[in-house]
Amino acid sequence: MVALLLLVVLTACSAIPQDLSNKMFTFPQETNSSHVKLTTSRQNLGAVTVCLRFFTDLKRDYSLFSLATPSASNDFLIYKTAVGDEFNVWARNAFATVVGQDYKLNTWHSVCSTWDATSGLMQLWLDGKPSSRKFVSSGSNINGPIIIVLGQEQDSDGGGFDIKQSFVGMMSNVHMWDYTLLPCEIKNYAEQLSFTPGNVLNWEELDFQIIGRVLIEDDLNVCW
Repeated sequence: MVALLLLVVLTACSAIPQDLSNKMFTFPQETNSSHVKLTTSRQNLGAVTVCLRFFTDLKRDYSLFSLATPSASNDFLIYKTAVGDEFNVWARNAFATVVGQDYKLNTWHSVCSTWDATSGLMQLWLDGKPSSRKFVSSGSNINGPIIIVLGQEQDSDGGGFDIKQSFVGMMSNVHMWDYTLLPCEIKNYAEQLSFTPGNVLNWEELDFQIIGRVLIEDDLNVCW
């Protein structure tokens, strides 16, 4: 009975949102299993903005943010391709390709992606600089149950991972909103100024589970 109670307490503690200010996730190696699963109570999204910071030396394809539902494995996905300046941005299993961004290896970048179900338009911002607005998918919301994964790309909701699409590097300051963030707010995020934290995912109140070899470390992009 004591062991059972301890297990219940530990499980409850692990579910308490954590403040990851000045912290980062480190994904130290290629795997087809290690990832961070993010939890949100929101299960219907008519618009989305996701922002995060990342650092890597990968020259191949990899996923930065993967949101899947039973009806769409790529319900919202930010995906870096092997082409130096190219990103694919997905919503509702459709995507647009963004090129011409000033992307560099071994550099901290901020990336934000927005999508609106009414207009179907998506846009990607790298280090505060916008891409062209492109049509992806309109007419239907993202409907849960929602599974959000960092470090892997979902080919099925919660799984179907491919080692050659895994992220290796560091990631921090993950936020998600249920509306398209204004350009000034995105620039504030990119420049690490004051901005409105995400109301779907908030790095300072993050509910997450680490699976496999992913570390929580001090953010190397912060001067202490």
